[in-house]
Amino acid sequence: MHAETEAKPRQVADEVAERIERLILDGVLKAGQALPSERRLTEKLGVSRTALREGLKLLRAREIIHTSQGKGSFVARISKVDAGPLMHLFNSQPRTLYDLLEVRSLLEADSARLAALRGTEADFIMIRRRYDEMVNAQAADTATHAHLDHAFHLAICEASHNPVLVHTLQSLNDLMLGSVFACVNNLYHREPEKRQIDKQHARLFNAVIGRQPEQARRAAADHVDSVRQNLAEIEQEEQRLVRATLRLEGWT
Repeated sequence: MHAETEAKPRQVADEVAERIERLILDGVLKAGQALPSERRLTEKLGVSRTALREGLKLLRAREIIHTSQGKGSFVARISKVDAGPLMHLFNSQPRTLYDLLEVRSLLEADSARLAALRGTEADFIMIRRRYDEMVNAQAADTATHAHLDHAFHLAICEASHNPVLVHTLQSLNDLMLGSVFACVNNLYHREPEKRQIDKQHARLFNAVIGRQPEQARRAAADHVDSVRQNLAEIEQEEQRLVRATLRLEGWT
């Protein structure tokens, strides 16, 4: 009898932990976000404060949340790219930008297709909000525009309702932002390329909220592939310029 009494709180704590984990996995609670207050969590989950605290203790032990003294509990980065050697390679080897864009093409094409199939009206409101913010920020600095561009693509991915896909993209967040920054920095000051990107974003946006999965998949893939091609052409132009300059200066 005593063993059963001991087991019951642990089972409730496990259930509390699993329900909070599901909220994190589904993107309701995001990495870095503060957890609601204990009172609000007990109301939402329908459990006692003791059970909630036991559940939170389990999540801390699993490193899914972390607690800061006087500030509360926060969702941890449950999937992240190693910031050591991998980041060094990406920073020191520019060729890996093309590998990253290849990954973006694969991930974003499927996430756009799934978003068109599974997206809810609430998802589409968020996608429209991110799209409008990006369009209305044409005069913003490059870094701001890169962040807004990335937020638009991430909103589409979240509408896929595939938690693994969402967290895979989020785990690449720093690298993705780097690639978006490179694209915006190199392409947006070139009027033909800028117009092309704007049209591609509009095509992607309309296909997703129009619930056209195959058109959305193609729009996402075509967008990233054309960015990769444009960047390769710019790189070739720069190399030709360097070679011509060296010849002019008598180095060859």
